[in-house]
Amino acid sequence: MSKETSLKAPEGLWEQVVELVKSRFSTENDRSKMERYFPLFLSHEFKENTLHIAVAEALQVEWFTSLFTKPIESALQELGHADAKVVFDIAESAQSAHAQKPTFAPPAAAFLKQSAAPVLMGMPSTLPLTENYTFQNFVVGPSNSFAHATAMAVANGPGRTLNNPLFIYGGTGLGKTHLMQSIGHYVLKNNPSASVCYITSETFLNEYVNALANNAMQAFRERYRKVDVLLLDDVQFIADKRQFQEEFFNTFSSLMTYRKQVVMTSDVAPKDLKGCEERLIGRFQQGMAVEIEAPSYETRLAILKFKVKMQSSGRIIPEEILKYIAENIRSHVRALEGAISRVITFMELNANFPMTLEIVQHLLKDSIEQEKTIKDLTVEEIIKVVTEFYNVTLSDILSPQRTQTLVTPRQVAMFLSYKLTTRSLTEIGRSFGKTHATVYHGAQTIQKRIDVESDLRKAVENITSQLGRNPSELTK
Repeated sequence: MSKETSLKAPEGLWEQVVELVKSRFSTENDRSKMERYFPLFLSHEFKENTLHIAVAEALQVEWFTSLFTKPIESALQELGHADAKVVFDIAESAQSAHAQKPTFAPPAAAFLKQSAAPVLMGMPSTLPLTENYTFQNFVVGPSNSFAHATAMAVANGPGRTLNNPLFIYGGTGLGKTHLMQSIGHYVLKNNPSASVCYITSETFLNEYVNALANNAMQAFRERYRKVDVLLLDDVQFIADKRQFQEEFFNTFSSLMTYRKQVVMTSDVAPKDLKGCEERLIGRFQQGMAVEIEAPSYETRLAILKFKVKMQSSGRIIPEEILKYIAENIRSHVRALEGAISRVITFMELNANFPMTLEIVQHLLKDSIEQEKTIKDLTVEEIIKVVTEFYNVTLSDILSPQRTQTLVTPRQVAMFLSYKLTTRSLTEIGRSFGKTHATVYHGAQTIQKRIDVESDLRKAVENITSQLGRNPSELTK
């Protein structure tokens, strides 16, 4: 019997695969979402040890390969087809099939965490601007002063300065989104008739996919190419989305041609955006790229004073308490805000109780202990534990070799360094003899893999525990 014949799908196998894949999701709502995907698989057949699944669009091939390959292969293995592979292809009759298939398309890989925004044919699906994200509420310090000044210049003359596009980059929780939305608020305040669109890259991508599925690309293009100011958050998520990058490049070029303002945020600088076309990166770099860094002690103290003024209803928090928080909460602005909000809440609930440094030390004990462990854990310590776990040497980890037995430990060490320390990507890269772009790519690769590979997830959690840290920190 030939290999192909031996892998002929028995009656009902596909239905069993579908049920097993759906069972991987924990809630009825998530399973219901999954049920809407499978009708988009136009056909499926085994051929030479491979399950070929036909879909209608090139972008669906890209999405479904990322989202379903591992779960379906796992289901096939469970059903006795241990060596079977899964490949998504465009159906030969894609045009006619497309006209018949359900009008639903997959959102980004994180669809379980954020559903796709509705397609509005007459206007872009702009997300609401956060009320407090204004220039007045942005505390300026040495770490962000240039970014703030540049954003102000853009807000005062959108599309009419050399700062177009404006590209703001930096670590999590440092104020990129706040600064970008401040531009939107300022423009609308001074010109209420302006069309300002704030959208995350994921939602923008969902809009594009839905437009493809609903044969509404012309409406999509008209919506987004007529805005006066486009504020695009987390642009790094368009990496490796080649078909979408083509469309975004054309939208971007159209906006620039008509002197419309584009503002983007990202975790990394334009030149370090892995998986983006060179011409797109070139467009990002033609304006102004500014970095927001972690705030200094003085800036952290200023932020705390500002938050107290805004939230504490006139109650005074002693200076020594604010200094204590500023000295001990260093990781990012969100951590500062969380700490001071906790103190203010305690004050409001215990209005007749005197606020002392001892109370604050007890109140913030867990947060400060976590900050200390973040500060004390080094990249070198992480590498040491990873090498011992995988039974490789330090020279193996630092070598240029790219065999899988070395790439996985190396990327795991990068991922844990990124998650469990406050070191910058550049600093982490220096420890590995790599660029910070390589570190970011390695960390993202492991993040995606642990979402679908339970063995790898358990290994990473095991290493994290050996480092004296709680695996729950990996999800932050």
